[in-house]
Amino acid sequence: MTHPAPPATSTSAPSSFRRVVVSSMLGTAIEWYDFFLYGTAAALVFNQLFFPTLDAATGTLAAFASYAVGFFARPLGGIIFGHFGDRIGRKSMLVTTLVMMGVATFLVGLLPTYDQIGLWAPALLVTLRIVQGLAVGGEWGGAVLMVAEHSDAKRRGFFVSWVQVGVPVGLLMATGVFKLFTLLPEKDFLSWGWRVPFLLGIVLTGLGFFIRMRVLESPVFELARTAKPAPRLPIIEVLREHKRSVLLSMGARLAENAFFYIFTVWILSYATQRLGMTRSTLLNGVLLGSAVQLVAIPYFGALSDRVGRKPVYLVGTFFLVALTFPFFWLVETREPTLVWLAIVAGMIGHAALYGPQAAFFSELFGTRTRYTGASLGYQLAAPFAGGLAPLIASALLGWADGATWPIGIYLGGMGVITIVSVLLAAETNRTDLRAEQAPAVP
Repeated sequence: MTHPAPPATSTSAPSSFRRVVVSSMLGTAIEWYDFFLYGTAAALVFNQLFFPTLDAATGTLAAFASYAVGFFARPLGGIIFGHFGDRIGRKSMLVTTLVMMGVATFLVGLLPTYDQIGLWAPALLVTLRIVQGLAVGGEWGGAVLMVAEHSDAKRRGFFVSWVQVGVPVGLLMATGVFKLFTLLPEKDFLSWGWRVPFLLGIVLTGLGFFIRMRVLESPVFELARTAKPAPRLPIIEVLREHKRSVLLSMGARLAENAFFYIFTVWILSYATQRLGMTRSTLLNGVLLGSAVQLVAIPYFGALSDRVGRKPVYLVGTFFLVALTFPFFWLVETREPTLVWLAIVAGMIGHAALYGPQAAFFSELFGTRTRYTGASLGYQLAAPFAGGLAPLIASALLGWADGATWPIGIYLGGMGVITIVSVLLAAETNRTDLRAEQAPAVP
């Protein structure tokens, strides 16, 4: 799925810059298509295909646990690819992570099920999920920095937010394709229909590979490498010199990530299994929310260029916290229009954080360790927020005999941590990315 590129305002030639923005957004969309497919399948079918000996509730927990494994691999992917991205270059790491993700997703589509090979089936599923996690862990930092380091400070939030748009595009594609195959008779869907979206990922990978091979390396990275070699172990320098920025970016990410995966993954299993709603109704809501984000994310990225990263981020977080209980109340009506309204409202609130986030995090670190630093802060939060959110929500739901109030308290706690972290961070929206050092902390 393609979208018009934003007009170029950058430190590089307009045509070259447009290619960088489009290739970063589309490459990110392809990788997240692969990643989100797994989440949708985990919510709807993996409990039946890979954990059939467990009861429905326990099977769902097991499916979400396998889903969470990918999130725990993401920090390691950020460290590995951040290391080489800071030492060798941004472009080569983007190509490598794209191929890894595409091959792993294709192989998921070929996996035998539990009925065919027993315990080997979930074991192989988890292994491929780890490969996916490594790949997406290295992807984000490179894609963001390619755009951030090509653009100027005045509109960096807007331009870099187009990379973030790749996430709802990927979600839109994954949900749309999966929804199409859920229209098959149940027997056909469970036997072969669920596999086709995973197999199609290899075609998208080939397209992304072609696009990414045509972009130029980041000029800011090339300038920094010429002036002074990168540290031998970028992660050591990040942890020694920028530990505060890593911790604050982790905290700033918690609410964004947790709310997002509740809205787009956990809600699928909750509303179908507990409330008796159809898969199609829920998938339509996620499709609507993803479509709205295509506009909302660049809007909030541009707004952060004008008023600052922190005000936009904070308002978005307060909105999400305020929405928590009304979100569940709307979903529990089982009325499709109100359920869609809840999901769309949640996705708009999420966009207020996700729009400025990429520029915000990349501006917290100096050039020589930016790939490692931004990736580490972003990815370390993923296991504890996005990865565990569906699992924690399912466990809390069972503990409370189907009541959602403990989940609301859990999400509210994530919101408080994010608010404190953003308040303690520096405002970065006029940072010169050519600088060797990170911006001063207030």
